[in-house]
Amino acid sequence: MASPQPSQNNEHDACPCGGLSFDACCARYLERGEIAPTAEALMRSRYTAFVRHDAPYLLETWAARTRPATLDFDDAPPWLGLQVKAHLQRDDSHAEVEFVARYKVGGRAHRLHERSRFERTDDGRWRYIDGDLFD
Repeated sequence: MASPQPSQNNEHDACPCGGLSFDACCARYLERGEIAPTAEALMRSRYTAFVRHDAPYLLETWAARTRPATLDFDDAPPWLGLQVKAHLQRDDSHAEVEFVARYKVGGRAHRLHERSRFERTDDGRWRYIDGDLFD
């Protein structure tokens, strides 16, 4: 499992998820241990964790029943940006977030379009369950 990349962001650098600055956006979850208040906030922080190769955060925020044992970033593509298309709160403990994440492979840009499912567990934390990909 790869360790998180050293932070190249400072308080003024834009957050990878599209938020204002990293410090005012996803750093609160990835570096300061705050609990994401919504499934959308968790999804944005997970995207940022993928950009930063932060496997511990990704595994911690993944539902135990669907979580892989490890994450490997050896062949991870460079991520180019995130667009949240929809956030649907199903009930107090279930939500869905539809997003498009852009990445580059072999000099070509690609899109990952997914509707992700999240649940809030007894400890009050949102966790990623799984998702459906769009064509």
